[in-house]
Amino acid sequence: MNILYCRVSSAYQNLDRQLSHSHKFDDCIEDTSSGSIPFFERKHAKKIRKLLDDNKMTSFNVLTIDRLGRNLQDILSTIAIFNNYKVPIHFISQGLVTLDDKKNESSVAKLVINILACVAEMERNQIKERQAEGIALAKFNGVYKGRKQGSKEDVLQFLSKPKNKEALNYLKKGYSHRDISTLTGIHYNTVTKIKKLALIEN
Repeated sequence: MNILYCRVSSAYQNLDRQLSHSHKFDDCIEDTSSGSIPFFERKHAKKIRKLLDDNKMTSFNVLTIDRLGRNLQDILSTIAIFNNYKVPIHFISQGLVTLDDKKNESSVAKLVINILACVAEMERNQIKERQAEGIALAKFNGVYKGRKQGSKEDVLQFLSKPKNKEALNYLKKGYSHRDISTLTGIHYNTVTKIKKLALIEN
């Protein structure tokens, strides 16, 4: 099976651009997960592992390398696992494939993928830096949203509540807001607030 893998970091982002290629593949796996979460710890990891173990996957396809992840070591580890199964990963927009027609590792593709993976991780770090700078500026101006006016509950206290903490763990694992709301009994809007306050990056 030729599998297309699509990832967004939140339910508010759409998959249209990634799904524009879906008609070319046998199946499409859609994930809502932060790029910092290890690939094989995401919601659909078991399904992907089973396809690999059952030798039912012939190729794995993503639009760009940052859809695979935003952590250099995890990207390389994920590629190594697929290579062990002799399943090539195609990065569609970048025109790269991890294995050649003889299922051997492509040295040129490996070099370029390493560079692009570094860029993906660097972008993630820049996102985190901008978030930290934004919080620092908001605190300086006295408008930090972590503490509502007249409220005694700060961000840490809010996120440390048992159900909120459970919801945050589900968010980090890539569960959808709707699923988290069902699993924890927390309102959908509260899940959104938890994600916003926790600053889970793309």
